[in-house]
Amino acid sequence: MALYCIGDVQGCDRALGQLLERIGFSPSRDTVYLLGDLVNRGPDSAAVLRRCMAHGDALRPLLGNHDLHLLAVAHGARKPGRNDTLQAMLDAPDRPALLEWLRQQPLARQHLHGQDEEALLLVHAGVLPQWSAQDTLALADEVHAVLRSADLGDFLHQMYGNAPAQWHDGLRGVERLRVIVNALTRLRFCTPQGTMDFSSTESASAAPPGLLPWFDVPGRRTAGQPIAFGHWSTLGWLNRPDLLALDTGCVWGGALSAVRFGHTLAERELLQVRCAQAQKPGA
Repeated sequence: MALYCIGDVQGCDRALGQLLERIGFSPSRDTVYLLGDLVNRGPDSAAVLRRCMAHGDALRPLLGNHDLHLLAVAHGARKPGRNDTLQAMLDAPDRPALLEWLRQQPLARQHLHGQDEEALLLVHAGVLPQWSAQDTLALADEVHAVLRSADLGDFLHQMYGNAPAQWHDGLRGVERLRVIVNALTRLRFCTPQGTMDFSSTESASAAPPGLLPWFDVPGRRTAGQPIAFGHWSTLGWLNRPDLLALDTGCVWGGALSAVRFGHTLAERELLQVRCAQAQKPGA
């Protein structure tokens, strides 16, 4: 049995199929985690979701900001964006099944790997410095419960916004859920105190004044905890002992990337396929 993580697919089903073929994926033997943003901007979001559904528990996705955006558009909580490529999926005859499957997916996962059961935390974007791995999973579950509930439509209408920009344990209601969603699906930079910034999309080496990449905040509680994430195409491939960044810009004409883990989480092999450009950078 092999363990893999794959970065942002964003509707590029052909590239996903090529990468699964490249890694020799066997749904009866292997486990693949998809690190969010399954849909949008690429040419065939519906095919990506159908592929995931067909492989059951062998392909284990997370929700990213584009996946939540699809749910919001489908529920009338958000208008389609200028560069969205969701209409074919929204018009698909199996739309109800696709959307129902999508809302069942979590915002964070943990995988226990190998004989020593090393813990790998998986999120789409980031983790706030105040959160431990167990905090992250528990808070993600709070959002997941709402996404699966009859309150989904109401929540999607209130989900958007940049405030509150900082976590504190006293947050309640929709503000609490919004901070969790923003951290797990949108975070790149924050202050040393954990105040999130959503206006900057530069690479980690070009952090605006007063900001740090979330994973470089001194004293973050998940330091030393292996974390795999996507979301940050200008960051690209990053491989540290406790950190894996896997959004390598597939939809922008970059690559779709997978990491194969060996007997331990420290044993890693990068596997990639080049991707046709579906969007122009800056679009």
